[in-house]
Amino acid sequence: MSFIIDVLPAFADNYIYLVSDTDLGLAMVVDPGDASVALRTLQERDLHLTLILNTHHHADHISGNGKLQKEYGPAIIGPDKERSHISGMARGVSGGDAVTFSTLRGHAIQTHGHTVGHIAFYFPQIKALFCGDALFSLGCGRLFEGTAAEMWEGLMALRNLPDDTMIYCGHEYTEANALFALALDPANENLKARAAEAAALRKKKQPTLPVSLGMEKKTNPFLRIDQPDFQQVLKKKGLPADDTDRAAMFGLLRSARDKFKGAETAMG
Repeated sequence: MSFIIDVLPAFADNYIYLVSDTDLGLAMVVDPGDASVALRTLQERDLHLTLILNTHHHADHISGNGKLQKEYGPAIIGPDKERSHISGMARGVSGGDAVTFSTLRGHAIQTHGHTVGHIAFYFPQIKALFCGDALFSLGCGRLFEGTAAEMWEGLMALRNLPDDTMIYCGHEYTEANALFALALDPANENLKARAAEAAALRKKKQPTLPVSLGMEKKTNPFLRIDQPDFQQVLKKKGLPADDTDRAAMFGLLRSARDKFKGAETAMG
């Protein structure tokens, strides 16, 4: 089987992901906030949509569900804890539950914190992680409905995936996140290279995603809180670095990000 993942820009900074089985002409869509964006590609490729995956209930991730379901009749799978917020769900999933599309076998990973039931979807056969607003390149989502401990636990579950996993995030926040990451860790050569790469891509109006999880492990401050070298960086910046309470450290860092001048938009 041959699979293609299309990165489809929507709204000001959202991404919708369309995964197609080119042999069978089937497709699944992840977080279709704008149905017209997905419909355009489906029609151009003559693909039949069989599945919609929603990582969480925010409108910019689910608003296209209804129109796409009316047009193609796909099943909608989303967080079990957010059933009341997502109309037409065929099935709610929690961490560890299996998800299938065509010959792909994936599973849900619980990543609550941004919302009460937020989940990510991992498909090892195509090395793809669709992480919604839990993990961004060089950043992570805001704490809207959950706790710092919950989000930290979810991020650690994502960090445990193989380095060659490619992450597909819900928004284009890489340049803004790079400003904060560099303010913390200006000597990080991998981070400087990633920031330069992101700036060059955005100058050409190209997505900075996907990016390898291996690169994120070297550059994303929210994935490095428990690393001794990064803890020294945090201490130099006046942020407490107590290895005995990593969730609390995460909460302090997320709060610092919220207050930073380059903070992302309200839904991030």
